[in-house]
Amino acid sequence: MRIEYDKRADFLYLRLDPRTQDVLNRRVSDDVVPDIGESHMIVGIEIMHASRNLDLSQLLPVRFERVG
Repeated sequence: MRIEYDKRADFLYLRLDPRTQDVLNRRVSDDVVPDIGESHMIVGIEIMHASRNLDLSQLLPVRFERVG
């Protein structure tokens, strides 16, 4: 997964599938747009006004933990 954040635009993008593919945008709210790719799977999620919709201090900088 890749996370991109544009502070000036306050735009966050979560890329779940790194493959290049055609996607359809399916707006689920004014600020959230999932990108639907092959096999109707979500390959990315666009979040506008990210600082209003998320607690970015809990997300950025990214921390990860491997289980198993």
